[in-house]
Order: sequence, then structure tokens, then C-alpha cells
Amino acid sequence: MLQHMVSFQTFGLLLTVGLLIPQTPEVLSVDLKPPTVEAFERYVKATQARIDKELAHPETFLYLDGLPEPRRAQVLAMLRRGEVFMERLKTLDASGREMKAPDALIHHWMGAVFIRGASLRQVLELVQDYDRHQDIYKPEVVRSKLVQRKGNDFKIYYRLRKKKFIVTMTYNTDHDVHYYPVDATHCHSRSYTTRIAEVVDADEPSEREKPVGRDRGFFWRLYSYWRFEEREIGMYVECEAISLTRDIPMLAIMFKPLVTDLPKESLQMTMGSTRRAVAERVGTACAK
Repeated sequence: MLQHMVSFQTFGLLLTVGLLIPQTPEVLSVDLKPPTVEAFERYVKATQARIDKELAHPETFLYLDGLPEPRRAQVLAMLRRGEVFMERLKTLDASGREMKAPDALIHHWMGAVFIRGASLRQVLELVQDYDRHQDIYKPEVVRSKLVQRKGNDFKIYYRLRKKKFIVTMTYNTDHDVHYYPVDATHCHSRSYTTRIAEVVDADEPSEREKPVGRDRGFFWRLYSYWRFEEREIGMYVECEAISLTRDIPMLAIMFKPLVTDLPKESLQMTMGSTRRAVAERVGTACAK
């Protein structure tokens, strides 16, 4: 009986996905509306105010530094074992209520890793090597390109490919990134998507972009806030990511993991890949 129930649920999920996400008809397209964008910007502004307060105090430069004991010690021990720390965050308004966006979902995650023996210089060299991100962060980053650099300001291009269940989503994305050097052992950065276009028939002769803001709504915004701190035995790297997607109708509730799981999985992959790539460089440097 249990096997039949699982099979039925699986069939229902696949049926839902198949019905709701056709690869060619535009029946699932939705519009990104101004009230949704305005609500997201309010959420970002409130989050940035909290981040700015933390960065203003060296003792709480890292998000991890603000965790209560004994949780902070437990997380640091986990990071030093080589694990990726992930935590879902939520920014509240001045009255303590959850901030939401109409007809959309705001996804807010913190990821952190520790890289033993690494330096701030080594980490920055890797994260700013945008032309190689297609190798470092594959398979999600299909193509990457540094478009322009002026000092600590970067304009970059990514082609991103996200997969969940039987669904594949491809996007052409532009990002503005600014780095804020603090001192020899501290730096932070902010990255904002300036354009996200869903690609239809990717890598086929019929490839085309859907109109920006009028697509399936699985990836409308991504703002990322990185913190880098070098300590006596290595590097702590944190990334706080805020993304915006469409909401899922109640009739498609089984389909919701496609929207809710991907932001966490994407950030977890990014942090793990960063740790692995820097660790490989550190190992090479030590071998020389």
C-alpha cells in the first residue's frame, strides 16, 4: 500500500510538472509587476541596513560572529570540519512583521565556509576571476565573462542553467559587483542582477530570449552580499543571497519545491565550489 501511495504521489508530481511547465507554449508565463519589485526593494533596503550595522563593528564583521553561544561554537566547529553552513534568514519590518512581496516569494539564505590555510588575496583572486567561473561553478554557470572592470567595480555576464526534477531553466544574466576592501584581512562585496532573461531552446538554432519580466517567473532577482575575513589559520567566506521568484498557486502545491529548493541548493553549490577551488589553489601554492 505504501509503495502504491509513493508511486501515486510521484506520478502526481510529474504530471503537475508536465502540465505546468511546457517547454514551448507560453501558458505559464507571468508578468513581474511594479508592486512586486517595490516590495522586494523594501526588503533589500531593510536587509542592507542590518548588514551595514554588522560591518561597522569588527567584532561582528561576520554574520557568524553574531550567533549566540553555544551555537556559534558549534557552527565554527562544523566549518572547520569542511562542511558548508546554511541558514534560512528572514528580514522583518519595523513592527516585527514578515516582509512579503505580492504574487511572489522572497528567498533569503546565508551560506558560509572555512578554507584552512587560505589568504584573503587568494580568495579574492578566485572570486574575481570571472572568466573562469564557468569552470569553477559548473554546471550551474554555463558561461561567464568579465564585461568591464573599473577598480573595484565589475560588470559581468553569466549564462545560468538550473535543473530540478524534469525541468531545465536557462538564463542570460548581467550583474554589477562592487568590492569594499577594509584592511589586509577583511573585505566585503555586493552583487546585483541588472538583467535576467529566460532563454528558450537554449543552444539550439531556434534559441531566443523571453521578454524580461514576462517569463515563467522562476528567477527574477538575485542580490548577493559576500564577506571575507582572514584569521590566523585560514579564511572565512560568507554569502548572504536574496532572490525573487513567482509564487506558486495552490493548485500546483506539489510543484512548489522547484521554486523553494533551488535558491538554497544554488547557494550551497556556490559555497562548496568556492571552498574546493580555493583549497586546490592553496594546495598548489603550498606544493611550490
